[in-house]
Amino acid sequence: MNNMKSSFPVPFNEPVKSYLPGSSEREELLKEINKMEAEQIEIPLIIGGKEIKTGNTGKCIVPHDHQHCLATYHKAGEKEVREAIEAAKKAKKSWERMPYTMRGAIFLRAAELLANKYRYTLNGATMLNQGKNVFQAEIDSACELIDFLRFNVAYMEEIYQQQPPLNGAGVWNQTQFRALEGFVFAITPFNFTAIGGNLPTAPAMMGNTVLWKPASTAVFATYYFMRILKEAGLPDGVINFIPGSGAQIGDMVLNSPDLAGVHFTGSTKTFQHIWKTIGTNIEKYHTYPRIVGETGGKDFIFAHSSTDIAALNAAVIRGAFEYQGQKCSAASRAYVPKAIWPDLEKQLKSEISTLKMGDVKIFSNFINAVIDQDSFTKIKSYIEYAQDSSEAEIIIGGNCDDSTGYFIEPTVVVTSNPHFKLMEEEIFGPVITIFLYEENQFIETLKKCDQTSPYGLTGAIFANDREAINIAQDELLHSAGNFYINDKPTGAVVGQQPFGGGRGSGTNDKAGSAINLMKWVSCRAIKENLNPPTNYRYPFLQD
Repeated sequence: MNNMKSSFPVPFNEPVKSYLPGSSEREELLKEINKMEAEQIEIPLIIGGKEIKTGNTGKCIVPHDHQHCLATYHKAGEKEVREAIEAAKKAKKSWERMPYTMRGAIFLRAAELLANKYRYTLNGATMLNQGKNVFQAEIDSACELIDFLRFNVAYMEEIYQQQPPLNGAGVWNQTQFRALEGFVFAITPFNFTAIGGNLPTAPAMMGNTVLWKPASTAVFATYYFMRILKEAGLPDGVINFIPGSGAQIGDMVLNSPDLAGVHFTGSTKTFQHIWKTIGTNIEKYHTYPRIVGETGGKDFIFAHSSTDIAALNAAVIRGAFEYQGQKCSAASRAYVPKAIWPDLEKQLKSEISTLKMGDVKIFSNFINAVIDQDSFTKIKSYIEYAQDSSEAEIIIGGNCDDSTGYFIEPTVVVTSNPHFKLMEEEIFGPVITIFLYEENQFIETLKKCDQTSPYGLTGAIFANDREAINIAQDELLHSAGNFYINDKPTGAVVGQQPFGGGRGSGTNDKAGSAINLMKWVSCRAIKENLNPPTNYRYPFLQD
């Protein structure tokens, strides 16, 4: 509401800590992890600032040791969802009228708390409950989430300062950036604590109140972040924390006439259900809800014969197997010229054999467990499908063991069919499938890559031949919302590569940019006539 000029500092990307042996950050993080492992906490709902315990509980477990419970969390039911909607409505008026500089200060304060006081708390929670190694946690639950908070405040300021110029003709025109009329429903995934924090806070910054349903497999870290927001000064009811059953909570929220928007990251199937439900209910709503979603991906690496094979090898390993392939952007299929395949195969086998797998506390482990039993079973079924197929061969990995934790080996499949099931369907695990093509079929294979998947999230071209890069970038124009040249298709950085994809991968509203924040405001044009006419007659009316 207040468009006065402010002086926020220019954002910078939070530096990534190294956690080298003997470093203070390594010691502090391990101390925090040991503390979390030794206790079991109880996580309430937080509605209107009040902690609520329903008695209907779930567990936060350790994926690499699935008998170890970190916490029990209370689940929201119909009564609590209604209370959360009322709390959001009650908090709305004062929150949306608070000067944006005051709102921004809360989230900048949260960024400072996370960067310093609670860095190891949130990293430790993400490692233990979401199965991330120390580096994956650091770039996610520390750096990226801090970046979202800082950069979004700067983007907010940028938006509010977009005003029409004074034209000196007796008229003053203004643009008012109002919060949406109603509440926003934020539904967040397990795989990034940063996404979990960004989806509710981005709309909140713009003056909206929010209902936040985190993934059941990521309640632990999101609860700690909710506490950080509270300590940073977030008023009661602005963000209401309601973990629980997606089906039960979702359908109730989507039936509310006060729904003004949905900020979603998750499965394509769930997002399509949300969209259909909103369409069915469209006559109920006080306003047309804004729908922002990032869903699945079948992300690719496409190699040209001119590529640096060592760089390609590193990109395949990091792109496909970091965080066990559980990134929306993870490399899941690759197209490799037959001419360079013998060298690449040799390097892949050599390097992947050195990857260690196990407990997140052992920092030399590159691979950890997948998130839960359902994911383990799904990924294993794809591996078994490849094992039984005459069109594919597993050349690396393929072993699965859930006796202690949900462990799946990094797996490389080679197929003779560019439309093989593992080339088309999202797996969300440490499995990459490679199709080998003839060098003279470069453009034809690019077209296959573009047409194979219903998704359009991330992709990469590896080549030293600039003409080949140009051709690939053109042929793959709509195949990836984030496109990489000689780099793995993961690791988008806030403020550098705004993230999002099209086609079946979502609405491409670019988290980490002003584009996303514009979805959470409704603009009003205000014209003030400084010299209003006193006569209805125009000059043309003269005889």
